Amino acid sequence: MKKIFFPIKDEKDLEKLKIGDEVSIYGKIFTARDAAHKKLIEIIKNKHSLPFEIKNALIYYAGPSPTPIGKVVGSIGPTTSERMDKFTIPLLKIGLKGTMGKGERGIKIIKACKKYKAIYLITFGGCGAYLNQFVKKIKLVCFEELGPEAIYELEVSGFPAIVGIDVNGNNFFYKRRV
Repeated sequence: MKKIFFPIKDEKDLEKLKIGDEVSIYGKIFTARDAAHKKLIEIIKNKHSLPFEIKNALIYYAGPSPTPIGKVVGSIGPTTSERMDKFTIPLLKIGLKGTMGKGERGIKIIKACKKYKAIYLITFGGCGAYLNQFVKKIKLVCFEELGPEAIYELEVSGFPAIVGIDVNGNNFFYKRRV
């Protein structure tokens, strides 16, 4: 299993990853789903600064459920990534280096990962209660009015994933390059 740290400090770390590689994620990542992505794109269109540093970051397509007593976070499983395809390219253009969720991505995202030297990670659907153990801290970043769809910063340690799209445009689901 390969370790990867976010935010990325050296793009060469991403170049070492190949489709199908199992990775353990460490550092700080952000959650965002549909509603939060819509707000981010609106901010970009209006040429304002985003409420967090997106350069070299990873966005995890997830929304935490309520936190049980004694836990850091509730269930935090991935949502279907393809729903975020229409929002992803503007974020990659301004420096986002990774996305994570479940399922396939469209051809435009595969090509954009190659163009912007970014990766797509797949994590385990239906395992949100299992995945919460890898979250060491959670902090609301913005869009509190969206509830679980707000953007949260997660500090993670050993969060498991698989490389679904690498920086060369190789795609786990199609086993081919674009």
